[in-house]
Amino acid sequence: MKVVQVLGPGCPTCESLAKNAEIAVRELGLEAVVEKITDVDTMIDFGVLMTPALAVDGQVKAVGTVLSSEEIKALLVGSSERSEEA
Repeated sequence: MKVVQVLGPGCPTCESLAKNAEIAVRELGLEAVVEKITDVDTMIDFGVLMTPALAVDGQVKAVGTVLSSEEIKALLVGSSERSEEA
């Protein structure tokens, strides 16, 4: 199962990113969970100093921007293809 993590304090932009991530997962029909991470120490562990941020399976994919659901779908499809090749 894929893990999509939205890192941020819960501000409106973070909520928008989380909503877009949920839409992307649903539209792709992926077996995935969308987690919201608000703990500052966890964000620092990810190396994230600016929010919102998006991580897929523990790898940070975007920082400081609200990706559209279409952009997130492209990231999710790309990461699925790479994991199948491994």
